[in-house]
Amino acid sequence: MTESQRVSGSVHVLRNAAALLCALLFYYGVPIDWDRDVDLPGRILGFAAFLAGVGGLIWLTVRRIERYLRAPLMTGGRVDGILLLLCVVAMFFALFYYRLGVHYAGQFEGLSTRTDALYYTVVTLGTVGYGDVHAIGQAARIATMVQIVFDLIVIGSLLAIVSTGVARRLEAAAARRPDDAQLSDDKKPGSGDDPRPLSGEGPRPDGHD
Repeated sequence: MTESQRVSGSVHVLRNAAALLCALLFYYGVPIDWDRDVDLPGRILGFAAFLAGVGGLIWLTVRRIERYLRAPLMTGGRVDGILLLLCVVAMFFALFYYRLGVHYAGQFEGLSTRTDALYYTVVTLGTVGYGDVHAIGQAARIATMVQIVFDLIVIGSLLAIVSTGVARRLEAAAARRPDDAQLSDDKKPGSGDDPRPLSGEGPRPDGHD
C-alpha cells in the first residue's frame, strides 16, 4: 500500500467518524422532551449539541455532494455518502422509537431512554435481535419493518458500489498488462533496430560468414 493510499484511507475514516459524531450530537441534543424535568444548564448544553450536530451534518452533506459532482464514479466518495445517509436516517428512526416508546404505552418492551431507542435501532440494523428491547405494538412493528427494508436497500447499495469499484480496478489492471508486456519485449536484446550482431554471432575465423 502506497503512502497516498494510506492517507486516503485515513481521510475516509475521519470523515465517517465526524459524520457519526455529528449524528450523535444531533440525536442526544434535539429538544423533544424539555417539558420533563430538565434544568436550564442541561437545556442550554443540549441545544448547543443539537446546533453543532445539525451544522456539522449540513457541512458534511454539502462537501459530499460537491465531491460526488467532481468525481461521480469514485468508490470511496459514494461509500462515504451512503454511510452519511445511514447515520442520519438511523438517528431519525431512533428518535421516532423513543417518542413512540415514551409517550405511547404498549408499543415497546424495555425502551424508556434515548440510549434504549438508539440501541434498538443499531440492533435492528445489525439484524441481531437480542430480544431485551422489542416492539409489541402495531405502530412500532410497522416502523421496525420500514427500517429493515431501508437497511436492506442501504446494504445492497453498499455491496453494489464496492463490487463495481473492484470490477473497475480489475478491468483497468487487465488493460495495463498488454502495455507492460510490450514494454518488456522492447527491452529484450535484439528487439530493437540495432544492426550490431549479438555476441557469438560475428564472422567466423576462417572467413566464412
